[in-house]
Amino acid sequence: MDSQMLKGLLEGCILSIIWEKEVYGYELSEKLHEAGLTMVKEGSIYPLLLRMQKNELIVGTMKPSATGPDRKYYRLTAKGERALQLFDESWAQLYMAIAYLRRNRDEHQANDSIE
Repeated sequence: MDSQMLKGLLEGCILSIIWEKEVYGYELSEKLHEAGLTMVKEGSIYPLLLRMQKNELIVGTMKPSATGPDRKYYRLTAKGERALQLFDESWAQLYMAIAYLRRNRDEHQANDSIE
């Protein structure tokens, strides 16, 4: 996936993951990788989390870890839930538009191969 395209979608992906449950940074990175976004580097997530906190989309809370130092867990705010809803609506519109254009292209290619 193109990195510019990914940048525009990553915040929505992160909001979707945090919506499910509170997560800490490394866990978030693992969930993105499980979803197939293996090109997202762990180090690129933290600046985005900081920006999302600054914009009041998420809140981070330090909690003890059974396996080491305390971890910062992130959860959505009401503003973050609204942002996720808007992301979902925008994504649905974009997906439909792209699917339409691809169908047209596929139909055009099929017609060209028949001729």
